[in-house]
Amino acid sequence: MARMHSRKKGKSSSTKPIKKSVPSWIRYKPAEIELLIAKLSRQGKTPSQIGIYLRDVYGIPDVTLITKKTITKILEEKKLLSELPEDLMALIKKAVMIRKHQEENRQDQTAKRGLQLTESKIGRLVNYYKKNDRLDKAWKYDPERVSLFVE
Repeated sequence: MARMHSRKKGKSSSTKPIKKSVPSWIRYKPAEIELLIAKLSRQGKTPSQIGIYLRDVYGIPDVTLITKKTITKILEEKKLLSELPEDLMALIKKAVMIRKHQEENRQDQTAKRGLQLTESKIGRLVNYYKKNDRLDKAWKYDPERVSLFVE
């Protein structure tokens, strides 16, 4: 798939296994995995960090195969999901960092372009999450207000 703001193709990355069955080496039951996810979320880990941690430390290759639910669904059921989605929060942090950089380096036109691209991505994501009822309809991206929320 192509990149959004460049005329390049995307980077190659790892793919999930084709086989859609639970591996034989997994000794955890779905309830145990849900408890692990809740524990890791209380420690402050994001859903993607939880997935990586479960893969690397506990040897759980895919939570969805075992529990029949995604990590975000499990966190939503246990009311541990943050109010802002993880990908939107990452883009907001990136925009805040670019704004901080621009205060010190006013002549940096590349950073100005990067900020425009990042904020347009934020706008598209906000529209998507409002449409899917993940964000409140009245939520609005305001750079000054959000920078206080991030820090």
